[in-house]
Amino acid sequence: MNEVLIVEVTESPLDIDAHERAVRRSGAGAHVVFCGVVRDLDHDRAVTELFYEAHPSAVDVLREVAERFAAMPDVHALAVSHRIGRLLVGDVALVAAVSTAHRREAFDICAQLVDEVKARLPVWKHQQFADGTDEWVNCP
Repeated sequence: MNEVLIVEVTESPLDIDAHERAVRRSGAGAHVVFCGVVRDLDHDRAVTELFYEAHPSAVDVLREVAERFAAMPDVHALAVSHRIGRLLVGDVALVAAVSTAHRREAFDICAQLVDEVKARLPVWKHQQFADGTDEWVNCP
């Protein structure tokens, strides 16, 4: 199995540079870093903040997903984290980093990793809107 270097579900701000540094390998010609950022609009509604809540199994699920992707033959190293708690517009909620020998594989595998995390991670998003309304979004 290739290396899974960072797997976190945390209330602390995510360190994008640490994820990128973690996946650098001399044999990897590409490393891709994805950042999921809290945006100011969702379906034309102004967002003021989010609150992510995680099931206690979230880090175990994230590790399982990360290990499955790290086992892919093209992957040299992988790092992935999701933030929970209160996040404001512009805050980073998800970081995924992957290194491979070639760019196409790095982009493709990182995109697949993000999709799988969003599909499986037991995290729920509570959005607060500028008009005083709110909405819960179930992430699996």
